[in-house]
Amino acid sequence: MIVYDLRCGDGHKFEGWFQGRGAFEEQKARALIACPVCGKTDASVIPSSVAVMGRDGHSSREKAEVGVSPLKVLREFQEYINKNFDDVGDKFAEVALRIHHGEEDKRNIQGTTTQSEEEHMREEGVRFIKLPLPKFDA
Repeated sequence: MIVYDLRCGDGHKFEGWFQGRGAFEEQKARALIACPVCGKTDASVIPSSVAVMGRDGHSSREKAEVGVSPLKVLREFQEYINKNFDDVGDKFAEVALRIHHGEEDKRNIQGTTTQSEEEHMREEGVRFIKLPLPKFDA
């Protein structure tokens, strides 16, 4: 698995995990890589940060990745979201706007939106992040 630092046309930086450069190029050509901030699919690879080598010849990044599977990280991330965010389903835009306008108490929410709902929320100044989470078998 290779982690690329990416940037969309609006300048938002994010990470993408791929089997290799070919997988990145294929997914980019099929518009499958979306910026988690704005949803644009025009991502490009940008230079990564420099890894600092320790005395033992291994970078700090390599040490952190030893024994940690991407699947485990995704599962733990999804568990965190499910435990700490209220799932409002397809009412996400409606609830987010009520919270934004002070009609409901602030809280973490998760759910789904349509493209037009996302555009409306952006126009209203609602801050949100799109996170495509995989569905895991039990």
